[in-house]
Amino acid sequence: MGIRMENVGIAVRDIEEAIAFFRDLGLAVIGRDEVSGEWADTAVGLDGNHARIAMLETPDGSGRLELFEYLHPDALETEPTLPNEIGMHRVAFSVDDLDAALGIAARYGCRPLRGVADYQGVYRLTYLRGPSGILVMLAEEQRRSR
Repeated sequence: MGIRMENVGIAVRDIEEAIAFFRDLGLAVIGRDEVSGEWADTAVGLDGNHARIAMLETPDGSGRLELFEYLHPDALETEPTLPNEIGMHRVAFSVDDLDAALGIAARYGCRPLRGVADYQGVYRLTYLRGPSGILVMLAEEQRRSR
């Protein structure tokens, strides 16, 4: 059986804000729609499911992020997930320039949870809270001379 990762889906409070944030980080919007109806109710398991959706893709086409804003049923606010909680809790991106990415995030009021870490001189990385409290990891591979 063949399998491949299609996308990671994230419910957001404000789809336009989330699109702008991820677009500024370098993702491209490859599709938008508003979905509802019996097929959507069946697929998602929610009666009256109605949502705005947007599919975004990394520049190299290797990763996709689906954002959705629920119109019905009402979206439920939850406490932001902590890094050590069981379950899905973050989306991670490799970036060419971590400082530039952090500058973009700062324009949205998003700052590292604690700072920028150095992992054995191989990666500089950090976690931050993006739109709707999404936990986002940004990592820059360090070019080491051998």
